[in-house]
Amino acid sequence: MRGLKDKRVLITGGAGGIGRATAARFLEEGARVLLMDRDEASCQRVEDELTGLDKSIIADVSSYASVERAFGRIDSRFGGVDILINNAGISIRHKFMDITPADWQSVIETNLTGIFNVAQHAAKRMLAAGAGVILNMGSSNGLTGYHYYGDYNASKAGVIELTRSMALELAPAIRVNAVCPGFIMTPMQEAEYPLEMQKAFADKLPIKRLGRPEDVAALFAFLASDDASFITGHYFVIDGGEIAGGLASQS
Repeated sequence: MRGLKDKRVLITGGAGGIGRATAARFLEEGARVLLMDRDEASCQRVEDELTGLDKSIIADVSSYASVERAFGRIDSRFGGVDILINNAGISIRHKFMDITPADWQSVIETNLTGIFNVAQHAAKRMLAAGAGVILNMGSSNGLTGYHYYGDYNASKAGVIELTRSMALELAPAIRVNAVCPGFIMTPMQEAEYPLEMQKAFADKLPIKRLGRPEDVAALFAFLASDDASFITGHYFVIDGGEIAGGLASQS
């Protein structure tokens, strides 16, 4: 991709499956990559696996104060951020009537408030520099009804609308888009779905396979690159055709 070499890339949720794959992709593109995650042990594993990563920043995106401290360390180490991959998120599979207030708060604060916290700090630096790209992690769940993820679905719908608003207000200096994956086989998904459910879902998809973290990483790389310089304010679905025929609404 054009224009990624030597860019300073911050990836939140960098220790997870999509975060790790995205870090690997941007390193291949010649970028400087820094991870932010609350899981120090997992960050260390990714650093051991990927040559060229800077030492990760340990922070909780749901805490404004934690993110503020993290960006102080980013400033001293990187001198700013050119590209933000706003990827951190959690999900809990449960029925609507089983969602507790604590569950709701945890999911919304991580998936939506966390996106806001990190994006606002990154945008402040990008505006001062006169350029930047912010890519927020949405989901196909934010676009269509889906069983057993009421809190997660609501958080991702919020991310999509926040992305549009940010794109309007931060242009022309900063481009802002959202990436909306469908079923991507990450450690988080593996923990939630047994193998028979994974196969059953893959069989429903027109592509006939589940997504890979590398698929999402490739889309992030394109949208962050100069090849996407006229693209802002949109969401991009990467789901193997999942929602084209309403498959996501099946229980």
